[in-house]
Amino acid sequence: MSRTVIRGGLVVTAADEIHADVLVEGGRVAALAAHESDAARGWTESADRVVDATGKYVIPGGVDAHTHMELPFGGTFASDTFETGTRAAAWGGTTTVVDFAVQSV
Repeated sequence: MSRTVIRGGLVVTAADEIHADVLVEGGRVAALAAHESDAARGWTESADRVVDATGKYVIPGGVDAHTHMELPFGGTFASDTFETGTRAAAWGGTTTVVDFAVQSV
């Protein structure tokens, strides 16, 4: 099983923003630890890959800040519904979509 450590970034979760290192095992987040803690140093020493995220945000998936779900245009609508569009986004690793706000109907 491969081990990746993402070091030194600002980790953004659903509840917090914390400076932490992230341990990823087998493609899944396994643990968080304070940057430069004993646990985090141990992960770094045994990791297959170390990513330096100093000065960067670490988020649990991609964010697409400009989508068009069911957007009315030219007498028709965009082909993606909220269901099909968010499913497609999730399959591609995007965990957050921000739909385009129509200014007038």
